[in-house]
Amino acid sequence: MDDTRGIPDTLRLTMLASGGIMQGRATSLHRRIRVIALCLGCGVAAPAAAQTQPLPAVTVEPAAMTQVVQTAAFNGRVVAEQKVDIRARVSGFVSEIGFTEGSVVAKDSVLFKIDPKEFEASLAQADAALAAAKASEALAIIERDRQRELVTRQASAQAMLDKAEAEAAKASAEVQRVTAQRDAAELNLSYTQIKAPFAGKVGLSSVSVGALIGPDSGTLVTLVTTDPMMVEFPVPERVLLLFRESVKSGASSGEGMVQLTLADGTAYPLPGTVNFADMQVAQSTDTVMIRAIFDNPEGFLRDGSLVTVNVEDKGTGESLTVPQRAVLRDISGPYVLVVGADGTVEQRRIQTGETAKGRTVVIGGLSVGENVITEGLNKARPGIKVDAAVAGGN
Repeated sequence: MDDTRGIPDTLRLTMLASGGIMQGRATSLHRRIRVIALCLGCGVAAPAAAQTQPLPAVTVEPAAMTQVVQTAAFNGRVVAEQKVDIRARVSGFVSEIGFTEGSVVAKDSVLFKIDPKEFEASLAQADAALAAAKASEALAIIERDRQRELVTRQASAQAMLDKAEAEAAKASAEVQRVTAQRDAAELNLSYTQIKAPFAGKVGLSSVSVGALIGPDSGTLVTLVTTDPMMVEFPVPERVLLLFRESVKSGASSGEGMVQLTLADGTAYPLPGTVNFADMQVAQSTDTVMIRAIFDNPEGFLRDGSLVTVNVEDKGTGESLTVPQRAVLRDISGPYVLVVGADGTVEQRRIQTGETAKGRTVVIGGLSVGENVITEGLNKARPGIKVDAAVAGGN
């Protein structure tokens, strides 16, 4: 039925056109709603795809039995085995210096000569006094023997014999006194030649030829030995106690090797041997002074030099170890993150021993072959799965 009857044709055409336009708009809106619904449907499916994330990548290494080499470094000081400040024992003028500063001198070589004339005269005077004393002693002895003979013949009184014996004893004592003076004069004469008490290297001379020196002049020159040389270094008592326990348990051999690092960072080529450990502990530092001896044929080591002492001791057998970087610590102690066969991370508490050359001894809590995380520790958490790659693997 046409509801537009009675309506003018022009108006009816307009209404029909408007109805078509409205119907077209409704159809377009319906299509838009369908497109939006499809888009929303796609948006709902997107998070499900995003949940498939790659597992955290970590690097693991297996706990292994290895030969443990225990090392420790200490600050040390080079000390000459023998060192002496040369001084004058008598007074006089220096007449000769018998060395070149900085050179090596032999034992008993003359370093300084003091003008000996005064001392030679004193010795000659002592010799003359001794000769006179011996002559007086001989005369006194003759008189004593003569008085004994007279007393035996009852030709002289006992008092005369007693006096003769006293005079003879006095003369003998005088000889002894003058002999001592003569020995002192001879000794003082020998002191005019100041000799090296041992072979070594001399330093700078503090006096020149013509200088007046004596016992109060101080050090004339310093003499030190250069080969071998000693190195002294303090070791904490705790470290020594742990080392002794290690030797007692058989973990360490107790026969260590000592190496030096010089001040410029280079390694000294010759090893040393520990030859002394002090019996006292320094109360201020709680350390024990240890001394090692080193051959020094080239003279690289100098008295007083600061060096780094590296002590190395090989264990007597293999121990279970893991890389040091795999060991983490918190308030409860050390632990490692172990990756199981299914890739699940587990926090494992362990008991640790010595750490040497980047590996830590594991005393308990871990077995041989278990993989511990060494890289990517910040990505791993206990209970999650990870993508583990063995270090050094293909």
